[in-house]
Amino acid sequence: MPATLYERLGGEERIQRLVTDVVENHYTNPLIRSRFANSNRAEVERHVVEFLCSGSGGPQCYTGKDLVSAHKGMNISEQELVAAMDDIVAAMTKNGYDQAEKNEVVAILYSLKGDVVRL
Repeated sequence: MPATLYERLGGEERIQRLVTDVVENHYTNPLIRSRFANSNRAEVERHVVEFLCSGSGGPQCYTGKDLVSAHKGMNISEQELVAAMDDIVAAMTKNGYDQAEKNEVVAILYSLKGDVVRL
């Protein structure tokens, strides 16, 4: 039986390290950092870890808002989505993930575009 994406991402501990770098990238990215200006960084990280763990096949439960509710009224542009995805790929590269995992994560994120962009 092939390993789940969760297993290939290294489980919760390694995903936590990845998410710390992703959130740092988001908070410093000039295209999207204003979106995070008034957010609770620890809460953002916790929800992203839960989301990624749960969505990649891990046992964790996601306790945040659904994507539409979380992004409604933000009017996120396609450019901002791409910037966020670039931040994620950069963090994955920094954390030594293979191209196959990067491609799979990007494909999943892109499939969620309709739940995030222009709402």
